[in-house]
Amino acid sequence: MLPFITEKETCWSRLKAETRPIFIYGMGDGALKIMAVFREIGITVAGIFASDDFVRGHSFEGYRVHKLSEIEEMVDDFVVVLAFAAGYQEIVDKIHEIAARHTLYVPDVPVVGRGLFTYDYCIENADKIQQVYDSLADEYSRKVYANIINFKISGKIEYLSSVTTPKEEIYRKIIKPSMNEVYVDLGAYNGDTIRELLEFTRGTYNSIYALEPDKKNFKKLAKFVDGMHRVYAYNAAAWCVDGELPFAAKAGRQSAITASSENMVAARSVDSILGKKPATIIKMDVEGFEREAIWGASLTISHYSPKMMVSLYHRNEDIFELPLLIKALNPRYKLYIRHQLYIPAWETNLYATI
Repeated sequence: MLPFITEKETCWSRLKAETRPIFIYGMGDGALKIMAVFREIGITVAGIFASDDFVRGHSFEGYRVHKLSEIEEMVDDFVVVLAFAAGYQEIVDKIHEIAARHTLYVPDVPVVGRGLFTYDYCIENADKIQQVYDSLADEYSRKVYANIINFKISGKIEYLSSVTTPKEEIYRKIIKPSMNEVYVDLGAYNGDTIRELLEFTRGTYNSIYALEPDKKNFKKLAKFVDGMHRVYAYNAAAWCVDGELPFAAKAGRQSAITASSENMVAARSVDSILGKKPATIIKMDVEGFEREAIWGASLTISHYSPKMMVSLYHRNEDIFELPLLIKALNPRYKLYIRHQLYIPAWETNLYATI
C-alpha cells in the first residue's frame, strides 16, 4: 500500500526520542504552532535562536533568543527545528549550511486547520492519495508528489531540494501563457502574480480579474493596476457563492477567512464574476479555502477548461482533495505537481491543463 511513501516515522516521534538538546530556529506563528505540539506530546525545548539581525536582546515565549554561534559555543551537539518559512535562495542556502553541521528537522504544521500529517494519516486516506498519484500526467509529478508527502512526514529538507523547479520553467513548459489570456487571480495580494504572468506575455492580455480580500493589500493591488485596461479588481474573498464572510486581516499574505472575526468582507464566486464568460487561466492561493473557490468556479472549469494553478499546502487534505475535485469537475485535465523554492512545503502547487 502506497509504496512511494517510504517514511513511516514522523519527525515528531524522532524528536521525542532525542537525547540531545533541541533548539528552535525562528520566532512567530510557526514557532508557536510547533511549541504547542511539543507541549502536547512531551518534547522539551532547550532554547530559541534566530538570525543575527533578529536577536537584539529579544525573548520569545519566556526564552532568551540567542544567535546560533552562541549556542554552538555552549553546546557541542544539538538538534535544530526550523520554525519559519524560507522562500529566498540566500536563506534556503543558510538552512542547508546549518543542516550540514547539525541534525535539522522542519516539522509540518498545517497553515489552516488542525492535525498532523503522519504515515497513519496517509494510510487513512490511501485510496485518495493513490488516485492522485495514478492520475498525474508525468513521472516528475509523481516524484514531486512522493517527495512532498515523505517530507511532510519526516521533516527532512532533502526531499524538497531534490524536486525544486524554477518558476520560469513551470510557466514555459506547463502553463505556456499566450498574449490573449483571460486571467483570474484569486488571492491577488499586491499584484505580484499579475506582474509575474505579464512577464511571460510581454505585458499583453485579453482581460484580468483580480480578487483580494485584505483592505491594505487591495490598496496596493488597486495602485498597481491603476490605468491598466480591462483589469477588474475586487476587494473580495473568493468563495463558492456571492455573499459576505468574517475576515481577519493579518500582515502580508496571511490574512484569512475566520469564524472568530467580526470584520466582514465581500465574497464572490468566479462563475458570478465572469457571468458565464470564459477564463483561460485561474490562479488560486486563498489561504486554505481553495476548495470553496474551486466550487465557485465549477461551471467555468467544466465548460471552458481554463489552465489552473492551485496551492496544495494550506490544509493537510489539500494534497489529495483538491486534485481529485478538479479532476472530477473536468476529467479531461492533465494534472501536474511542482514545488518551487520554499522550505517547508509551501509553494507546492497543482497545475491543470488540457
